[in-house]
Amino acid sequence: MTSRHVVSLLPTASIWDAACVMTKANCGSVLILSSQKEILGILTERDLMTRVLAKAREPKTTRVSDVMTAKPHCIGPETTVAQAVVIMIDRGFRHLPVVSAHGDILGVFSARDALPRELDAAVSLTQFHNQVNDAMG
Repeated sequence: MTSRHVVSLLPTASIWDAACVMTKANCGSVLILSSQKEILGILTERDLMTRVLAKAREPKTTRVSDVMTAKPHCIGPETTVAQAVVIMIDRGFRHLPVVSAHGDILGVFSARDALPRELDAAVSLTQFHNQVNDAMG
């Protein structure tokens, strides 16, 4: 997995701030960090659409902490792309923060980062797991 600049905001930032930062960085998510650089949540394009626009919330006065996904599922740098995609498929995520064993934020893995071949492998693996679960249940 590749590491790149992490886009982040404090929980008191507005949705407007988040949308501007995400647009400028050309990314689909922003991590919401405490002043101690701890991950409190993640805000994604989907969150902006479903939790702000669809509910007619005011972007300049709504705080990111009001609509973020708190305590997001994180993965380690040793996680393979296929494993990350399986997690995303199983749990309905499109973004996964990548955090070292020491708690350092290394980046955010996005569904867009996965190659088509790896997506196909992950989908096949997920379908196999579902079939096994159906047969056992």
